[in-house]
Amino acid sequence: RCKNLSVSFWNSYWMLPSDVCGMNCFWEAAFRYDYMKTHPSEKMHLAVVACGERLEETVTMLRSAIIFSIKPLHFHIFAEDQLHESFKDILDEIPYEGKVNYTLYPITFPSESAAEWKKLFKPCASQRLFLPLILKNVDSLLYVDTDILFLRPVDDIWSFLGKFNSTQIAAMAPEHEEPRIGWYNRFARHPYYGVTGINSGVMLMNMTRIRRKYFKNDMTPVRLQWGELLMPLLKKYKLNITWGDQDLLNIMFFHNPESLYVFPCQWNYRPDHCIYGSNCRAAEEEGIFILHGNRGVYHDDKQPTFRAVYEAIKNYSFGDDLVHSLLQPLEQELQKTTHTYCGRVYKVFMKQLTKSIRDLYARRSKG
Repeated sequence: RCKNLSVSFWNSYWMLPSDVCGMNCFWEAAFRYDYMKTHPSEKMHLAVVACGERLEETVTMLRSAIIFSIKPLHFHIFAEDQLHESFKDILDEIPYEGKVNYTLYPITFPSESAAEWKKLFKPCASQRLFLPLILKNVDSLLYVDTDILFLRPVDDIWSFLGKFNSTQIAAMAPEHEEPRIGWYNRFARHPYYGVTGINSGVMLMNMTRIRRKYFKNDMTPVRLQWGELLMPLLKKYKLNITWGDQDLLNIMFFHNPESLYVFPCQWNYRPDHCIYGSNCRAAEEEGIFILHGNRGVYHDDKQPTFRAVYEAIKNYSFGDDLVHSLLQPLEQELQKTTHTYCGRVYKVFMKQLTKSIRDLYARRSKG
């Protein structure tokens, strides 16, 4: 997957040499290919929660998942009732090529505390905490925020499920790579995972294991299951948490660190990885795999590099040539952002996207 990919046809378009990944990427890709080969009919489940003005952003995220993914996808979309018809109208028009299904759900919280959960941090964000309890028949799930963009197949992050050891139930990326600019290690008033905490914008879950596990906690010597743990945690830390449900997840995994698989920063690349200077070395070497445009950077002019990628995927028409209709216009826009710190490393934004498009065309050429 990573080696010997250059073909003379591509050389006039593409920046990457065929050997860009090195042996680490080669063996990682070999593992994922083997996992996909041994799980050929497995459907990937992706969940998102959309409230307020997040319709367009959510659809753009779903489009990015559809473009590159290989195995079938099932989208679990939790949205306010007034958004359901709009989601149906838009998604039913997208040419899925038979590989995508979706289910729309209302926003639901435990009745006795629904108002409290709904207003925690951003509207509806804490819905993700209840997914293992709502989607009882789903074994594994990839949850993502609405401001996520996939720059390589969902299959590749899904394959991390096969790398979990016997105690791991979920996977997330660190909140920061550089402790000097970390939020949790400087300001948190509650326990958090590891050195700099974890970011829950991309969360891969083995939900069967989550439902079965009894969690250590700091409220009782008795271990509690997921559904028993949520409300007591909120009651204890309500006045001390800033980032809502993400803080609660940090507290959970602080007490149960053996349960978390941590994946590298290029699987959850945010403005903090470049606005103070580039500090995600894995992305510098291999490119960005999943782009996370938090802080609203897709919709303002503060981080034009992030906005350019978002606009390119939002405006791409399915069926058009990806090189001429997405990749080349995007590179031209990114070259206009070099006055910013993130723009100075704009090739990091192109590297994996270029490979993903090249791989997609290679798969198509093989039938």
